[in-house]
Amino acid sequence: MDNDEILENIGALVEEERALRQRTGGLLDEERTRLAELEVQLDQCWDLLRQRRAKAEFGEDPDTAAIRPAAEVEGYRS
Repeated sequence: MDNDEILENIGALVEEERALRQRTGGLLDEERTRLAELEVQLDQCWDLLRQRRAKAEFGEDPDTAAIRPAAEVEGYRS
């Protein structure tokens, strides 16, 4: 997956997330579960994009970047 494909994926995930967050009357259990999944997938996509950009910046092959496990990405501190 190249950077443009990752950004397209991010856009689609954000669109779905917004649609869920804009629902009135509360979310069903499966919608709350899906929202949590979207948040993790977005974090993983952004992490992958940052990895690819860093590798390219330092002359490494960005295609060697890989999606990190959810537990790892969600464990980062800001």
